[in-house]
Amino acid sequence: MNFKTEILQYSDDTVRHVSDILLDGGIVAIPTETVYGLAANAFDADAVKKIFIAKGRPQDNPLIVHIGHIDQLSEVASSVPEAAFRLAENFWPGPLSIIVPKSERIPDVVTCGLNSVAVRMPSNPIASQIINTSGVPLAAPSANLSGRPSPTTAEHVIADLNGKIDAIIDGGKCSVGVESTVISLVGEKPRLLRPGGITLEQLKSVLGEVEVDDAVLAEIKPGQTVSSPGMKYKHYSPSARVILLSGSLDRFINFVSTKRSSAAICFDGEASKLDIPSLEIGGAEDYSEQAVRLFDALRAVDQLGAEVVYVHMPAPKGIGLAVVNRLLRAAAFTVVDLDGPVLIGVTGQT
Repeated sequence: MNFKTEILQYSDDTVRHVSDILLDGGIVAIPTETVYGLAANAFDADAVKKIFIAKGRPQDNPLIVHIGHIDQLSEVASSVPEAAFRLAENFWPGPLSIIVPKSERIPDVVTCGLNSVAVRMPSNPIASQIINTSGVPLAAPSANLSGRPSPTTAEHVIADLNGKIDAIIDGGKCSVGVESTVISLVGEKPRLLRPGGITLEQLKSVLGEVEVDDAVLAEIKPGQTVSSPGMKYKHYSPSARVILLSGSLDRFINFVSTKRSSAAICFDGEASKLDIPSLEIGGAEDYSEQAVRLFDALRAVDQLGAEVVYVHMPAPKGIGLAVVNRLLRAAAFTVVDLDGPVLIGVTGQT
């Protein structure tokens, strides 16, 4: 199905306009502080189905529901653990999604049949205004074609979804740059399912013990049911093959210098030392800047015409854990340890 996609600049009038589109069963790309989201009325099953069609999204990959104020939590959740209120008090509005038992008002298509739902309250003022103007919670995964790098600008959304959705509202560049942290509160212990803008350390400061799901840094088993987006499939990938290289700068330089038809994603100050096309994503220890620039770099790789992109692997510290999580999926878990044996993946064809 083809749409005439409206490309809109932010204003109070455009907020009212896209809110009407959403209430009429349409789908709209909106800015959030994490990445651009492809939004539909979370109570409208037919509208939510359009998200899966436009993105080419697998039908077993659940969506996150976005609310505009804390009172809406009771509309989308059947019960709310006390820990959820503590997290909300500390991190909402912000880049944190909390999995709680779902309300009967949330259609099964949103949660892919699960009895739980991930909920967050975005801090981006445009997203908040749209949710509150429409008066309904919004189901909104990232506004990109499934498997592609997530969009952090309206231009990224246009490249992927122009002609497939009703409208795109341009709110500038996203400030966090990676999707929200997802924590589940439906088990015996809080469990981190996807790292993001709220770090593991921050979660522990509020909740104490927080388990980390194996899927944060490892490939999920075939056929395994997932309760969070971003756990199961290859994600965030350019057309070029992505290979992660873990090790010192000298060994990184030596390794990539012999590679033809390749490019590199590296830290600030490293590109000038490489003899292949390179993109920098921030300082080696500036994990927040790496998050902001990561998806833009993964999209820009294809403009370099490289068949393979080698990425100098960041440290999984703070929000750097989210950066590593996204890169592992972009690389289909192909990692070479330049200081030792292969860590993850099959890397004989490098």
